[in-house]
Amino acid sequence: MGSAEMMLFAGLVLAGSSVYLFVSALMAGKPGESQLSWASGNEPVKSKNAVINICRPMVHQFTLQHAAKVKSQKYRKKIRNLIKTGGLESEINEDEFIGLQLFLGVAFPIFLAIMNFSLDLGLSLPMVIGLGFVGFFMPQMHCKGTKKNRELSVRADMPFFIDLLALSVEAGLDFFGAIQKIVDKVADKDSVLAEEFKVVLKDIKIGSSKTEALKEMAARLDMPEITSFVAVLIDAEASGTSISQVLKDQSVQMRLERFLRAEKAGAQASQLIMIPLMLFILPAVFIMVFGPIAVKMMYGGGAG
Repeated sequence: MGSAEMMLFAGLVLAGSSVYLFVSALMAGKPGESQLSWASGNEPVKSKNAVINICRPMVHQFTLQHAAKVKSQKYRKKIRNLIKTGGLESEINEDEFIGLQLFLGVAFPIFLAIMNFSLDLGLSLPMVIGLGFVGFFMPQMHCKGTKKNRELSVRADMPFFIDLLALSVEAGLDFFGAIQKIVDKVADKDSVLAEEFKVVLKDIKIGSSKTEALKEMAARLDMPEITSFVAVLIDAEASGTSISQVLKDQSVQMRLERFLRAEKAGAQASQLIMIPLMLFILPAVFIMVFGPIAVKMMYGGGAG
C-alpha cells in the first residue's frame, strides 16, 4: 500500500470518526430515545461487544424508529429467544437488536463499497452486496457465539456445583438455601451458572414460584443438561423424593456425560489430525525418502 493510499485510508477513518462523534453529540440531547428503546425506561448496561457500544448511538438516531415498524411476532419471538439464550437481556432489547441489524445491513456494504473504491480492492458489486449481508447477520452471530461460551462455562461448572448442593442439603439446608450459600461462595468468580442461580433467587424474592424460576433458568440457558436437571428437581419436589439423593444421581450423570463428551472429542481429534498429516507431513517424508533417489536417477541419466 503506497503513501497516497495510506493517507486516503487515514482520511476515511477520520471522516468516519467525525460522523460518529457528531451523531453521539446529537444523541446526548435526546434522552427520550433511549427510553423509547428500552421497555423498562432504564439504560442498558454497557455491552461487552465493542460493535454494539459503538453503533448504539447511531442505531438510536437512524434505525430504531424503523425497527419498531417490524411487527412480525414470529420474528420478534426468535429475536427475544436469541437475546435470552445469549445472556444479553441486560445489554440489548429486541428493538435495539433489529435496529442494529438494519444499521449494519446498510452501513457494512456502504463501508465495503467506499473501501473498494478508495483502495481499489477489485471487489465486484455483487460481491460487495453479498458481503454486506454479513452485517445484517452480525448480531445473530454474536448471540450464538455468547450462547456457546455460556454453555461451555455451565458444563464445566455443573458437576462441581451439584456436588456442593448435595453436601449443603445433606448438612441441613433446604435446596434454595444451598443455592444461596453457593452463590455467596463463588461471588468473586466469573461463573455463568452462579449468575443464573442469582437470577433464580431474585425471581423467587419478587414473587415467582420456585418451579417458574427454575423453568425460566432452563429457558435462558437452553441446554439439555439444565432442562433435564430442572425437570428432575421439579419432579422430586412434587413427589417428595429426597433432593439430596437426586443431586447425587445428577452429579454422577453429569460426570459420565462429561467423560463421554471428552471421549468423543478425542476421537474427532484423531480423525482431524489426518488432514495436516496428509497435506504436510507425508509429502515431506516422501521428499526426504525419494528425493535423493530421484536426484541420483536424474544425474545418472545425464552422465549416461
